[in-house]
Amino acid sequence: MTASSHPLRFVGFVGNHNSSEIIQRQGPVVDRDYIETVAKAHELGGFDSVLQAFHADAPDSLQVSQHITSVTDRLGVLIAHRPGFQAPTILARQLATLDQLSRGRVAINVITGAERSELARDGNTVDDKDERYARTSEFLDIVRAEWTSETPFDYDGRFYRVEKAFSQVKPYSPAGIPVWIAGASPAAVEVAGRHADTFAVWGETHDQVRELLGRVRAAVAKAGRPQPAFSLSLRPILADTEDEAWAKAEAIYEKAKILLDRTGFRRGDLPNNEGARRLLAIADKGHRHDKRLWTAIAGLTGAKGNSTSLVGTPDQVADALLDYYDLGVTTFLIRGFDPLPDAIAYGRDLLPRVRRLVAERQRAQAVAAE
Repeated sequence: MTASSHPLRFVGFVGNHNSSEIIQRQGPVVDRDYIETVAKAHELGGFDSVLQAFHADAPDSLQVSQHITSVTDRLGVLIAHRPGFQAPTILARQLATLDQLSRGRVAINVITGAERSELARDGNTVDDKDERYARTSEFLDIVRAEWTSETPFDYDGRFYRVEKAFSQVKPYSPAGIPVWIAGASPAAVEVAGRHADTFAVWGETHDQVRELLGRVRAAVAKAGRPQPAFSLSLRPILADTEDEAWAKAEAIYEKAKILLDRTGFRRGDLPNNEGARRLLAIADKGHRHDKRLWTAIAGLTGAKGNSTSLVGTPDQVADALLDYYDLGVTTFLIRGFDPLPDAIAYGRDLLPRVRRLVAERQRAQAVAAE
């Protein structure tokens, strides 16, 4: 398995309004002008797609993604979804319909291991995380059958039962709608082995990424499936010089600390998911790792989501991304702490550099193979 087995891709992030760890939201919860502007900035900057997140108190990711596809021409949407609260047959038809309307621009990011308190807001009835992953696996069994079956099908599982299920609407492409899965626990890796087209990891150290990707590859091989693409999530911090980039990172840390103090946030106990615990484990050992991985925000926030950075000049950060590419990562999910200006800067300064380095690496590999 080489990194070139899958195409290089860049995924950005479109929030429902302008906010981040250093920006307190002002204005509407669903800011249509902001959504459209950021989506178009990503498309113009050369991103392949953008993530729409899922939270128990947030706007509906599917509907916002539908709007994003309506105001862009090429940009894909990666729609986060939490199984267990909607019938899989219905979601499958919703996604296939949007995939047809957008001419194949849809992917689904399946989120399972959230905090119990947030799951409870939507009426979760399965508290054990391993059981939730088992529910996710059944959910995806039915979703894929709805997308692919040419005749009515039955499914009799522990969590879901359907009789004579069938969908007239299928995904736009014969390859189907890509399924993304994340998670570092054994249960998550097992589900990824059965279902992941892309497996997503947070911005961890080289050793951590190497170990987790190895486990996923083994699980996929055991399931007899093609190896998935691997995605890495990071928050690049760029500046004209390395010193300026680290000064910018420290300024971001101070702004985030002030905003968290203002809102009364406290880090609290260890989070209830393995990925966040892995990030905190390295953050607690120090804030700088490998060439330029920076974990201070993860430590400050309790690793609430994508919170680690690569810090440096565009050339330095592009070079650091190539280290992950050499480990097998071909998709980079990146977003900034100042979302719109950072998305523009990534498209102008970072993405072209990484694409050039990867093309050079691939040419060198092709020559070596002759």
